[in-house]
Amino acid sequence: MTADDSFGRLDDDDYPAYTMGRAAAMLGTTQGFLRAIGEARLITPLRSEGGHRRYSRYQLRIAARARELVDQGTPIDAACRIIILEDQLEEAQRINAEYRRAAESSAQPPSA
Repeated sequence: MTADDSFGRLDDDDYPAYTMGRAAAMLGTTQGFLRAIGEARLITPLRSEGGHRRYSRYQLRIAARARELVDQGTPIDAACRIIILEDQLEEAQRINAEYRRAAESSAQPPSA
């Protein structure tokens, strides 16, 4: 990968750009917290060639939501389950909206 390729990925939310230490510092949490949400399968960090965990911005947003729930007193396993359910609900709502738009467009009479 060239330097130009790397710079192009800076806008990619899924690019694993952050080390575990940097991710923990950005979230104001511990590396153990990141390991725990990984073990709960909320996020699965990619691994560098040396085997080190790397996190994307998308994963950091999910981890931040988990930290928010844990800071409010929710057990970590429950927080992870809540986030998974929130994500599933959002996806179901998106699909329903698509179906609704498709049904509305097919129900409209053709224009003359």
